[in-house]
Amino acid sequence: MTLDIRPARTTDAGKIGAILTEANAAPPWKPHLHTGAQDVAHCGEMIDRGWVHVAEDEDGRVVGFIARDGEEIDALFVAGPDRGQGIGKALLDFAKAEVDRLELWTFQLNTGAQKFYEREGFVEVKRTDGSTNQEQLPDIRYAWEKPQ
Repeated sequence: MTLDIRPARTTDAGKIGAILTEANAAPPWKPHLHTGAQDVAHCGEMIDRGWVHVAEDEDGRVVGFIARDGEEIDALFVAGPDRGQGIGKALLDFAKAEVDRLELWTFQLNTGAQKFYEREGFVEVKRTDGSTNQEQLPDIRYAWEKPQ
C-alpha cells in the first residue's frame, strides 16, 4: 500500500472522527464516553492546534491519523479494515523522524497496542490505576528515545 502522510485539513475532521469513534467502540472493555459528533469536534480541535497528520492511501482515502503535541502522542488510530498493513507504523515512524523523544499512554487492557509500541522501541515507564483518566481504566505510560 502506498501512503501519503500529510498535515490534516479542517475538512478531515469528520473522517478522522469516524476512525476514532469506530476504534473507541470496538473493545468491549472500553466505556463509551463520547458521541460521534463529540469525536469529530475533538478531532477538529486537534487539527486546529496543528497536532494531526493523516495517512492517505493511493485513492486519497484517509486510513489513519496521528495527533502529536510536541513529544506527546495524543492519538494514533487506523481505520478498522486497514489495520495490520503498516499504516500505524508509518505514522509512528513519521513522528519519530520529527523529534528525539515520544511519550504516550495506552490502557493496560489494550495488549495489542502494548505489543505494537514495544515492538517499535517504546519502553514502559509508569503504570497507574486509571483514577486520573476519563475512562477510569488502568493505563501504562510509554516512552521512546531516538538512538544516539
